[in-house]
Amino acid sequence: MAQTPRSKAPQASSSAAVVLASRADDAAFATTLAKGLVVLEAFKAGTTLLGNMELSGLTGIPRPTVARLTHTLTELGYLRHDAGRAKYRVGARTLRMAHPLLADMQFRQVARPMMQELAQSVRGTVSIGLLDATSMIYVETARSGDVGPHVPDIGMPIPVVMTAMGRAAAATLPQTDAALLEKRLASDDAELWSAFRDKYHAGLAQCANRGFCTCWGEYMASIHAVAAPLFHARETSRSFSINCGIPAFRLQPGQLEGEIGPRIAALADSIRAIVGEAAPAAGPQKQNKKRASK
Repeated sequence: MAQTPRSKAPQASSSAAVVLASRADDAAFATTLAKGLVVLEAFKAGTTLLGNMELSGLTGIPRPTVARLTHTLTELGYLRHDAGRAKYRVGARTLRMAHPLLADMQFRQVARPMMQELAQSVRGTVSIGLLDATSMIYVETARSGDVGPHVPDIGMPIPVVMTAMGRAAAATLPQTDAALLEKRLASDDAELWSAFRDKYHAGLAQCANRGFCTCWGEYMASIHAVAAPLFHARETSRSFSINCGIPAFRLQPGQLEGEIGPRIAALADSIRAIVGEAAPAAGPQKQNKKRASK
């Protein structure tokens, strides 16, 4: 289980395991509740069916405690027990937890037809992501028929530092928040930050200068992507970006930067205009809509 020095104060969007490890001396902290959430967070794509022993190994929580937690979560509907395999899978009730958050992002429904049009035009995927600590969480996605091995879906996390979507979202942040994010990226995974720091900074500069940034297979070698800053929401302080990923073999020389980049930036402009959100302060003022119509 990941350990965080107590001198650090993890943000609310840290994993439940990180927060739990840092709150041993907090009398107001509900440890049992946190352990239950740690168990739920252990279920990820590729690990959808887990037994108590596996959950104990993944979380660092003793097996007898895990057994009580999985029993309780099953009774509440957040897990389902597969008696034949003596393992658990996530229950349907967990979807109810996501709905209030998604329902609070009504701009997704406004954006989706435009996203679908672009996705079909370029034969790729177009997605909106929400910044969550050092990850991006997909909150809307549209795709053409055949998009290759990477098929984004709502709720899927990807790293900020090595993706165009993450760098574009970082470009929406106020200066103080942007500095805090950089510190966190460096402290949470120093090796990853060292490997991608320069490309991360280059992506921020691209967003400021051109309204979009590129990622040439840095997250997935077979997928090249562009992303544009969307907005830092006034009321909720949530940061969003929008990206377009295309299988590398489909791209013509210069197409990603010369055609698709301006189109994703223009789409971001259109969404902001419809929902009444301001453009990022550092963003360029370009006639992306005119270029996107080509």
